[in-house]
Amino acid sequence: MTKTVLISGASIAGPVLAFWLRTYGFRPTVVERAPSIREGGYAIDVRGAAVEVADRMGILDELHRAVTEMRGLSAVDAAGRTIADVDMSALGSAEGDIEVMRGTLTKLIYERTAGTEYLFGDSITGINEQPSGVRVSFEHHPPREFDLVVGADGLHSNVRRLAFGPEEDFRRHLGFHLSIFSTPNFLDLDRWTVLHNTPGRLAGQYRARTDDGAKGILSFSSPPLEIPRESSAQIALLDEAFAGTGWIVPELLDAARRAPDFYFDSASQIHMPHWSRGRVVLLGDAGYCPSPLSGQGSSLAMVGAHVLAAELHAADGDHRTAFARYETTMRDYVTRNQRIAPDGAKILVPKTRSGLRVRNSLLRLLPHLPKAATFSKKVATAANAIELPRK
Repeated sequence: MTKTVLISGASIAGPVLAFWLRTYGFRPTVVERAPSIREGGYAIDVRGAAVEVADRMGILDELHRAVTEMRGLSAVDAAGRTIADVDMSALGSAEGDIEVMRGTLTKLIYERTAGTEYLFGDSITGINEQPSGVRVSFEHHPPREFDLVVGADGLHSNVRRLAFGPEEDFRRHLGFHLSIFSTPNFLDLDRWTVLHNTPGRLAGQYRARTDDGAKGILSFSSPPLEIPRESSAQIALLDEAFAGTGWIVPELLDAARRAPDFYFDSASQIHMPHWSRGRVVLLGDAGYCPSPLSGQGSSLAMVGAHVLAAELHAADGDHRTAFARYETTMRDYVTRNQRIAPDGAKILVPKTRSGLRVRNSLLRLLPHLPKAATFSKKVATAANAIELPRK
C-alpha cells in the first residue's frame, strides 16, 4: 500500500494535501525551495467548495477573523478624479465567500501540518520511477525513494517539467503580465481599492483591514515575454510598459523597487490532457492554473488537495485508481473555473478605449443591475461546481 508521498511546494496546495494525507494515515514529506513558508502577500479568495474544505480542516473561524473587510473600489482618471465608485455589496459576492491575505491562509494551513516533514531550502533535481516507487534526487538532500510524487509547485512547476515536459507545451498565455507588491499607503485608503486604466494598462492600490501599508498592482497587455529572474530586470519591463503614465504610477514603480514581496509573472493558465503519469501527479497551479484573473487559484488548490487525498484513501493507496478518480472528479470543476479568467481580464484590463468606456459604464451601473447579471454570479456558480468527498 502507498504510504510515503513526496509533495513539491509549500504554498497552499502542498500543505493542504499534507494535512489530508496525514489524516488518512499516509506519511507526507514536503520539499520547498524557499527557506520557510512565505508570509505576507496579496489578497486571495476562498470560495464555494473551498470554504467547506477550510471548515473541515478547522481553520474557518480563524479565516473569518482575518477577513480583509474590503468595502469597495473606485475607478479614477489620470488626475485622480473619480469615474465610478462601487460598493462591495453591488458586486454580489456569494454568501460565505472569504477574502484574506495569502500569508494568513498559508500560515494557518502550515500550522495544521505539525509533525509533517518539511525540507526547506531544497528542490527536486531528478525523478526516476521504479517498480517499487520513485527515486528522487534533490539539490541538497541525499536521494530518497517515495511511493508517490506530487507536484504542487505552481505555474512554473519543476515536477511538471521533469515528469511531463517543458512548460511551453502546457502554458496558455492570456495576454497580460501582472505585478503585485507592498507599498506605503499613498492614498490613505481604508479597506478600499483604487484603479486607474489606460487601454491595455492597469495601475492600482488597495489596503485591507489587516494590512499595515497597502498593496500596489500593475498589469499590462503584451505577447508572451521571456521573464528575467532578477526583480530589477522585471521592474525594467514595468518601467517600459508604464512610461509616461500619470496618476501615482511613478510612486508605485518606486515602491516596487523597495518591496520585499515583489511579484511579477504572466497571467497564464495550464492546460493538460492528463494530470498524472505513473506515480507522479500534479495538483493546483502545477496541473491546472486558472491564472490570477480568475480569482480561483487558491480555491482550486484547496479543493484539489482534499479530493486527491480522499481518492488515495478510498483506493487504499492504489495510485492508478486514485489518480483516475481524481481527474474525473476535478476536470469539469477546473474547466468551469478556468473559463472565468477572460471575463476577469475584460473587467480589470480592457485593451481598447471602447472596452474601457464600456467597463466604466458597467461600474457606474452595477448598483442598479440584478446580481444575477454580475461577474460574481458566474464565479459563484463555478466555485460550487463540485461535490466534495465525504469526510
